[in-house]
Amino acid sequence: MRAVAVYPGKPSSVHLADLPKPRVEDIAGGRGVLVRVLKVGVDATDREINEAKYGAPPPGYDFLVLGHESFGIVEAVGPSVNHVKPGDYVTATVRRPGGSIYDQIGTSDMTSEEVYYERGINLLHGFLTEYYVDDAEFIVRMPHGLAHLHVLVEPMSCAAKAVQQAFEVQRRLRVWRPNRAYVMGAGQIGLLSTLALRLRGLEVYTLARGAPPSLKSEIVESLGARYVSTQDTSLEQLSSKVGKADLIIDATGSSAVAFGSMQLLGHNGVLVWTSVTGGRQHVEVPSDKVNLDWVLGNKLLLGSVNANREHFEMAIKDLALGEVTYPGVIERILTTPIRGLDKYEDMMHALVDDPQALKVFVEVAAG
Repeated sequence: MRAVAVYPGKPSSVHLADLPKPRVEDIAGGRGVLVRVLKVGVDATDREINEAKYGAPPPGYDFLVLGHESFGIVEAVGPSVNHVKPGDYVTATVRRPGGSIYDQIGTSDMTSEEVYYERGINLLHGFLTEYYVDDAEFIVRMPHGLAHLHVLVEPMSCAAKAVQQAFEVQRRLRVWRPNRAYVMGAGQIGLLSTLALRLRGLEVYTLARGAPPSLKSEIVESLGARYVSTQDTSLEQLSSKVGKADLIIDATGSSAVAFGSMQLLGHNGVLVWTSVTGGRQHVEVPSDKVNLDWVLGNKLLLGSVNANREHFEMAIKDLALGEVTYPGVIERILTTPIRGLDKYEDMMHALVDDPQALKVFVEVAAG
């Protein structure tokens, strides 16, 4: 069985590997679900793993199969599985449990352990192969009516979690009714965060470097948000013009923007960092001013990584509502299909060198 893999720690090592085809019986207790992979989304995480910035292979292997954004069709299920059946479209969560109490109650995205297990990222093979098998606990059924959005469920789950966690933690204020949100970055997470916030009625400003018109600006505007090019308007100018944000979601992949966003947050606001930065960049921040403003303003910084089953189900609901509210808009994020596992070099080229590639995905099989 073919798979696209890297040798973690070795830059530019992406290659075609071989794995045995899994079986339903590989999962104990009759809880196995065998999935034929149809499409797999790839993003900056896969690019950075190939650049040897992070990632580790599963025990017993010297390679790691990439791909954490899955879409496939169920081929077989174990006798204890009842929420999916052969022929169903499914996706799968990414993180798998460790030993902490959070792992054991179904919130492995909140693990308190230093070592974490993520399919296609760390210590577990990903989905960029022909078949995979997993425990039914981690398999999420997708409506047939959303099959055209396929690999967007996983990134949507990250956006949905970021927004949900902001509201959850702001219960500390007893009454929190945010009006204005900034979304830093207009990649897939930024655009899907824009969608999630607009569905909740917020006034949203989505910031990115590129000048409009562009596909990104068109999608943002079609979602009823406002696209702001940082080439034309600085962060300080935007804040002075429209006011500081009640909620900021950083999805840039830039630690400089992540820290810079701290100065744009209003009183009682929350800043959510979703970016994973694997580099070694150092930035200067006006730390005394930030410290003073944040203490006096009761501001909160929240890190949000990955998502559990609850957030995947939220994502599917948001995508469904988004299709009704903004018909035809979300699908425009899916810009760059790569046809076949053997085209892994084209896949990496699109991730690294194609400025028009908003969402790259590999079409593994028809179905």
